Formats: sequence, structure tokens, C-alpha cells
Amino acid sequence: MEKKYEALRLKNQLCFPLYAVSNMITRKYKPLLDQLDLTYTQYIVMMVLWEQSPVNEKFLCESLCLKSNTLTPLLKKLEAKGYIKKEKDADDERNLVIALTDSGVMLREKAVCVPEAIAREFHLSQEEAIFLYQILYKMLDEERMRSHEEL
Repeated sequence: MEKKYEALRLKNQLCFPLYAVSNMITRKYKPLLDQLDLTYTQYIVMMVLWEQSPVNEKFLCESLCLKSNTLTPLLKKLEAKGYIKKEKDADDERNLVIALTDSGVMLREKAVCVPEAIAREFHLSQEEAIFLYQILYKMLDEERMRSHEEL
């Protein structure tokens, strides 16, 4: 291959291993989340709500790097399952407030084993896991800062 095309080789792309690992991780979550009747994206919404509830829709979008048009159907499905409730903000009706229901709170107990089960799937030392976490969050944080500057 000519040198000028070297950068186009799949093995030289950062995006490909990130994409492939992301898919692999999501596949590993699937059987665990099927037991909870959640998709991966519903699961990450629930994780935010298990940390803090109630929250507004904008907070969820920012926390999860999702657009509102992606989050809206997720919230509808979680509400239909009885895990969350949505209400207009009393102070500003344009804001939607999302809160856990009792069922959503109880689901947390069933989900508590998921992170440990996933961690066992990957043979990373604690140092490797921390390093990977730091690099990935550095990339996310830089993108978030750029997005806020564009607004």
C-alpha cells in the first residue's frame, strides 16, 4: 500500500477498536439486562436516576450524551414499564421532570450485580481499567466542552 494511504488502513484507526469494543460490551450486557427487562440505553438512564431522582430531561440528556429525540422514546418505555414517572416542572412547564417510581427503586436491587458480572468478562488489571476510564472520559469531557462552546 502506498504511504499516502497508510492512514486509511483499518488497523490504524482509533475509531474502529472503540466501535468494536462498544458493540462487544453491549452484547455482554444484553443477557444480564434481559433479566431486568431493560435495553442498554434504558439501563444507563436508570443508573442516572438511581444516583439522583428526580432530574430534568436536560440533565439526563447531558449526563448520557443523548439528544432529546433519542431520550424521549426511552422515557416512554420506562414509564410504560412502571419504573419512572414524568411530570411538568411546577416552576417552568417547559421542563420535564423525571423521577423513579417504587418499582424503579426496587429494580436497583436486581441490577446491583450487573457491574461486577461485566467486570469479570474483561481481563483488565485495576490499573488498566482506571487508565482506560481516564482516557475515555478525557475524550468525552473535551467533546462536551466543545459542544458547550458552540452553544
